[in-house]
Amino acid sequence: MASIEFYKYQGTGNDFVVVDNRSQRLYRNDKTIAQKLCDRKFGVGSDGLILIENHDEHDFEMIFFNPDGSQSMCGNGSRCAVKFAQFLGIIGNQTTFLSTDGVHEASIDGDIVRLSMQDVAQSKINSFPEHFTINTGSPHYVIFASNINDKNVKEEGASIRYSEEFAKEGINVNFVEKQSKDQISVRTYERGVENETLSCGTGVTACAIAHVLHGGISPVKIETLGGQLSVDFELIDGNAKNIWLTGPAKNVFKGEIEL
Repeated sequence: MASIEFYKYQGTGNDFVVVDNRSQRLYRNDKTIAQKLCDRKFGVGSDGLILIENHDEHDFEMIFFNPDGSQSMCGNGSRCAVKFAQFLGIIGNQTTFLSTDGVHEASIDGDIVRLSMQDVAQSKINSFPEHFTINTGSPHYVIFASNINDKNVKEEGASIRYSEEFAKEGINVNFVEKQSKDQISVRTYERGVENETLSCGTGVTACAIAHVLHGGISPVKIETLGGQLSVDFELIDGNAKNIWLTGPAKNVFKGEIEL
């Protein structure tokens, strides 16, 4: 195959290779493309691959791959996709688009992208004595801790992700430190990346829900290694509704690579 043009975007340090695939030059079911492009030694290097394609009913469709070729919802990736779609001239400052877990809305104000997330039903929020498991489009394990800056997130996260309970399907692992009623710090180990990332959109959403269930208030400001995000939502009869993830999304560079 001839070389393809790509762009590199990042949302609070969560970085993505983004490709305009409206001409369908890349086969959307070929996971080996993501494995090659996301490789930080032999490819471009990123936390995921995003393809932007046409859609009959919505402004565009976003197809997301983790570096291992698996697919899931990605909150920060979706925000980067929205910013890229604006750059391409597909949208203005408002959009409705299709992602892995369904339809999302978003608005853009400069570099800040505000993204609607799917409601999280009470059945997807499981509380245990020492942690939560919450599915926000991707499955998340949320554990509250102190001094999270001192944690070996890769080692401790992997021990949970590869435990007997989660090894087959995998789970993202989030370590949360409370700062105040409306502010937390989060570090995340991501499945598919199999390492700590600087930020995770679906992860901070899960952590914000857990924080409010622990007595916090919405909107929740979240400090990640890559910068600050915010999540606001309503907790209605145990269900998290009207969830919005807000934070920056920026272009880093563009290039070409031969596949």
